[in-house]
Amino acid sequence: MGKIIAVCTSPKKGQRKKNIDQGELVAEHGLQGDAHAGPWHRQVSLLAMESIKKMQAAGLKVGPGDFAENLTTEGIDLPSLPLGTKLRIGPQALGEVTQIGKECHTRCAIFHQAGDCVMPKEGIFIQVLTGGTVRVGDVVEVDN
Repeated sequence: MGKIIAVCTSPKKGQRKKNIDQGELVAEHGLQGDAHAGPWHRQVSLLAMESIKKMQAAGLKVGPGDFAENLTTEGIDLPSLPLGTKLRIGPQALGEVTQIGKECHTRCAIFHQAGDCVMPKEGIFIQVLTGGTVRVGDVVEVDN
């Protein structure tokens, strides 16, 4: 079981996201108000705080949202989850893991600063199956 550290959105793709503390996950759409939401398989992105701490240890001043993730979590080994895994997020929302990692085509600013980036290897993506409000501090757990 893990928890939500940050709920982040951005108005445009390719930007770092800002922690808004709570948001609405919309079924078959994603996080309301986020540029990446829509009818596709990468509706919501998740990255663990443990991954962000690796980049901090490399000397970068980064935090939740800086890797353009929607939900920053803690306490779950996200990249080890198999495709199709269901995640219960907060009291109502349910998502399904659709992709582990991603190809980084443009080499973001973080890659250029550190020579590496954790999102392409350790970030995951979900589709929202059941919507609901999600807040910082909410529980995230694998739904059997």
